[in-house]
Amino acid sequence: MTGDLSSIDLAALTIDIKDWGRELGFQQIGIADICLDDDAVHLREWLAEQRNGAMGYMERHGEKRWRPDQLVPGTLRAISARMDYWPQDAHDADAVLNDPNQAYVSRYALGRDYHKLLRNRLQALADKVSAHIGKHGYRVFVDSGPVLEKALARKAGLGWVGKHTNLLNRHAGSYFFLGEILTDLPLPIDEPVSAHCGTCSACIDICPTQAITAPYQLDARRCISYHTIELRSAIPVEFRKAMGNRIYGCDDCQLVCPWNKYARATTEPDFAPRHRLDSSMLVDLFAWSEDEFLHRTEGSAIRRIGYECWLRNIAVALGNAPHSADVVNSLVARAEHPSALVREHVAWALAQHDESTAT
Repeated sequence: MTGDLSSIDLAALTIDIKDWGRELGFQQIGIADICLDDDAVHLREWLAEQRNGAMGYMERHGEKRWRPDQLVPGTLRAISARMDYWPQDAHDADAVLNDPNQAYVSRYALGRDYHKLLRNRLQALADKVSAHIGKHGYRVFVDSGPVLEKALARKAGLGWVGKHTNLLNRHAGSYFFLGEILTDLPLPIDEPVSAHCGTCSACIDICPTQAITAPYQLDARRCISYHTIELRSAIPVEFRKAMGNRIYGCDDCQLVCPWNKYARATTEPDFAPRHRLDSSMLVDLFAWSEDEFLHRTEGSAIRRIGYECWLRNIAVALGNAPHSADVVNSLVARAEHPSALVREHVAWALAQHDESTAT
């Protein structure tokens, strides 16, 4: 911290930060200390059991992931922020999931990539603090570093970690993004809220691949979101049927959560659906050329998986779709694709249709 802290009313500054956050489009701001010892124990156990799968980055950086003061020296507090993303005008999620000819894209990814938007807003918030008190030490994060964002948000009073391991808020459900400012300002901290999952097991029961192996325990190696977004190799055959028509992410555990009846639709125009990705037909998306993919996913979180994995995911969904000439012809058109990964998934999908016509 540069300057004299004695001249700063930290309690008043905290109120200002929360007000400025709301003005910038965040629905809630909370302040947390940075002691994450209990969360570190859970993370180390999770990694020891290799539940992170191919996400090797979860093992890098050592203690920095649970020691924010090692990640950003001088850090004393985390300013945690949440922003709602549920798109108000999107096609009904359950209706899409129940139509196996349509493609289901996780609702957080229908609009523009949230990373840049949240990062810019958090930077604007930090700039307001600097304008008010002068130079101070801080760094902004939005999935951009080894930060335990849900743990910090829980400590900051933004919600509790539910049995599906997502953050839950009594007044907003779980359809929101998180971001943080690690700061050297010793701001007054907020109190965590109590957990309210009770005896409910809806998220555990609904998971298509049983990825929630126990309350508060997620095995990424079984998760559809992991397979369709993080994994770059072949999707294990044992999970392909359960994927249904989900081509990017999976919202099942959130869609069934009782607390999401309180979720509020976003007011951010950038989170509105683009290119009809909220209700597109699988065969139409599978027909995209690589140039079309790059153009239509410009500024979207979807682009990060690349064209090859895009086709891989849709091929699996087409293998799960009802048998029709359109579906089979769509797959046959990609049967000799240059990518071995795509060819393998197309062959699997065609085999599903061969089986369906043989019975």
